Amino acid sequence: MRMVIQRVQSASVHIQDMEHTSIGQGLLILLGIERDDSDEDADWLAGKVSLIRLFDDNQGVMNRSVIQVGGELLVISQFTLHASTKKGNRPSYIKAAPAEKAAQLYHKFISLLKENSGIDVKSGVFGADMQVQLINDGPVTILIDSKQKE
Repeated sequence: MRMVIQRVQSASVHIQDMEHTSIGQGLLILLGIERDDSDEDADWLAGKVSLIRLFDDNQGVMNRSVIQVGGELLVISQFTLHASTKKGNRPSYIKAAPAEKAAQLYHKFISLLKENSGIDVKSGVFGADMQVQLINDGPVTILIDSKQKE
């Protein structure tokens, strides 16, 4: 699994020109699921996101988690995170998981994130054409890959 985490002042998702959901201060998570990803990948990432310290403490140091600041979480599925641009100019998505497997792991990740964080996690609609709006705070953007664990 590969994810882009953005610390946001706010974020929202629109589907067919209607707001589906929104959050205030918190983390926007774009989640891509690869063919060989498993429940273990979802579990590791959910634990990492719950505790990652991306919010400032009283000294202005990123030393607080989304839980500690009472922030919100929004998860959006994004298979394009597994694009390969090695050959030519048209990205290949052959590494992305098939829709059925990806949907199962996407929902599993959201459940684990709720369990680990105690936060009511909001999400987009898997496979939908979505428009995501955000105000990136900082900007702070982190890339995490469950296969790299760095």
